[in-house]
Amino acid sequence: MEISGNTAFYAGLSTIQTGQNRVDQAASQIANTTIERSITSQSSEVQVDRLRSVDRSQQSDLASSMVEMSMGKIQAELGVKVAKASDEMLGTLINTFA
Repeated sequence: MEISGNTAFYAGLSTIQTGQNRVDQAASQIANTTIERSITSQSSEVQVDRLRSVDRSQQSDLASSMVEMSMGKIQAELGVKVAKASDEMLGTLINTFA
């Protein structure tokens, strides 16, 4: 019996990596939004009025980044389940044919 490199185990590992990348990108966007807010919070009253409309768009960006982070977490968790199931199945096959 030959085991190829293109198995469900590797698909699970790839899914974990993709989920981690998604979480990293979302966390970076959240951090950048937080830094921008602290810089704009030191502005004058006139600038604050102008920036309120920008702040609303940043809030939606923050919300979408939080959703992306949650999706990345779920994606990584599912990848772990796929890799684990594949590993268990391979162990069962080896025990059956050995």
